[in-house]
Amino acid sequence: MLHPIDPAEPTPPIAYGVPWVITRRDRAHPVVLNAGREPVDFVRVFRDDVDHQQVVDLWGQVLPGETVELCLCSSDPDEAVVSIAWFRQLDGLEYLWRFVV
Repeated sequence: MLHPIDPAEPTPPIAYGVPWVITRRDRAHPVVLNAGREPVDFVRVFRDDVDHQQVVDLWGQVLPGETVELCLCSSDPDEAVVSIAWFRQLDGLEYLWRFVV
């Protein structure tokens, strides 16, 4: 429902943009870039391999401009769903983003 804007109310926080950019030149080895302005901490990557076993890669801290190559050799690229989880230093919250190859 619409309501009038109260100038006394604090402005809502600015949305946090996902910092990841994926380069898919090689489907079995997509490159993940932290295109954000801040480092991200305790980065983990989750995916299933062809045997439907959960694979977890621990990347730790990823700095702005840093790239990491993801190896999907034991996965079917047509079925692979990759989830990236990380923490922001600014707010300490955990974020999750999923993509397909």
